[in-house]
Amino acid sequence: MAKRVIVTIGREFGSGGREIGKALADSLGVEFYDKELLEVAAKESGISRDLFESNDEKPVSSLLYSMSVNPYSMGNLMGVDHVPINQKLFLAQFDAIRKIVRERDCVIVGRCADYALRDEPDCLNVFIHAPLQYRVERVKRLYEMSGGEAKDLISKIAKKRAAYYNSYSDKKWGEIGSYHLSFDSSLLSTGDAVELIKSFAAMRK
Repeated sequence: MAKRVIVTIGREFGSGGREIGKALADSLGVEFYDKELLEVAAKESGISRDLFESNDEKPVSSLLYSMSVNPYSMGNLMGVDHVPINQKLFLAQFDAIRKIVRERDCVIVGRCADYALRDEPDCLNVFIHAPLQYRVERVKRLYEMSGGEAKDLISKIAKKRAAYYNSYSDKKWGEIGSYHLSFDSSLLSTGDAVELIKSFAAMRK
């Protein structure tokens, strides 16, 4: 049986990870999920999308790590009504990711997707990074802000993403050993980055 196409992408803010992920999905002819995942999770769980938006990739307490290892144990113990809303949101996204992958090939950006799919043998986990100055210049251009504002935003989002990932995963956000492939996007065009990921995926046993 041919291997499935399942790619998760972790990314530093400003590295172009989302754009590369979207271009990869288009090139492969598969579905793409970034914030689109929030819509799926909201629909499946019955929880307002606004709540998912306002809590997107926000870190949580260490209590959630034990829940992510055995997501339903706390609900069974306490009753789902007693689970705080941010915990329900994580579990809903966790389930949505796994449901999507059961139904279709895809590229998923962020949201601990690599951890949610840790038992999926065909899943390729990619991390995209770039030097700080490259990311500052890119964020300045995209969001029309000063260099200082861009640098502050990059720092804020990096801390949030790392805390979120580290809260749920037994790995560390951005640590090379946590991913199958990691590369510097400042050295490649978007098209070249897409071809790199495709070539790497094709070489995997």
